[in-house]
Amino acid sequence: AAMKQTKGLEGDKMSIIKFEFNPKVGIDNPALTLTEDTDGDSVGEPRFYLLTKESTETFGFCLHEELVCPGHVIRQIEMGGVAQRRGLQDGDRLLQVNGHFVDHMDHLRVVRKIKASGNQVLLAVLDGDSYEAAKFLGRDLSQMLPDDIRPRLCHVTRDKSGFGFSVSCPEGTKGTFQLSVLQDGPADRAGVPPGSWLLELNGDSVKSYSHTQLTKKLKQSGNKVTLLVASSAVEEFYRLRGLRVTAALADTSRLPFKVRELHLVKGPAGYGFLLKEDNCSSGGVGQFLWDVDAGLPAEQAGMKEGDRVLAVNGESIEGLDHEQTVDRIRAREDQVTLLVIDPAADEFYHSVGFGGMVLL
Repeated sequence: AAMKQTKGLEGDKMSIIKFEFNPKVGIDNPALTLTEDTDGDSVGEPRFYLLTKESTETFGFCLHEELVCPGHVIRQIEMGGVAQRRGLQDGDRLLQVNGHFVDHMDHLRVVRKIKASGNQVLLAVLDGDSYEAAKFLGRDLSQMLPDDIRPRLCHVTRDKSGFGFSVSCPEGTKGTFQLSVLQDGPADRAGVPPGSWLLELNGDSVKSYSHTQLTKKLKQSGNKVTLLVASSAVEEFYRLRGLRVTAALADTSRLPFKVRELHLVKGPAGYGFLLKEDNCSSGGVGQFLWDVDAGLPAEQAGMKEGDRVLAVNGESIEGLDHEQTVDRIRAREDQVTLLVIDPAADEFYHSVGFGGMVLL
């Protein structure tokens, strides 16, 4: 996704007009009847697209901000690209990114959300005519969308009673597991909704598992297990649209593993840390924080040795080398904001299929 500012004159507000064909006039002499639409029937329904690309691809569209077209406008759809193959249309207005309503957001922030999705993003759009009709009629666009369409990622720690959930599966089937959750048990405290459907176990899909295989996998998990689950409403939402639910789309707010934002103001002795390029445990190369000096701004901001840097001043550093990252940090003379993750959280998110971009 990219941003482009299009200049133009501000258009006057106009009434919504329907063009209706009158069949009584005949084919040789058709007539158009102009009627003002006051009942809102011209407002269509939002459409949902799950776009998945390769690392070397783009999503195949640009996101515009245009003076004469309100909203975040889908433009420049690449022929044969991911967006075109899935059905996005030129002029569609973007309403939601990965379950987050974005129509009211700053344009650059929306672009960052799409980029931060990595290789998969779930978009909700409304066609241009419906969008403008809804705006004219004073509709609340957020009310046209489901309340919560995200699955949930939950990390459950066993206590003396177990994990606090049981699994039911229709006899003779594979991959269809519904969870019964013990109230105030470990699974309940970890945020697993009662009656939810199990989609992944420790980062692996359970689609091909039998009940016996799932039970064995749970026993092999030791004292901790990570579940990707979806409520019946969320599961039905994806199933009816032919979309596959993945961990990259999940609500992670209940996980004990967090990324941290550190704001540093340079002191007389500098920030008080060193940046080192090294191999990540998950593969690839990352930028790590070391030699955190006691009493200096880095330590005071909560920096820990071994933290990996994900973003500098709100911009991802994915794909940047060491020198480019250093330049980003030095871009503001006396202060910097870093998004970081500690080694344990980094390893956990990699194990369940989260990349650095998704964590943003």
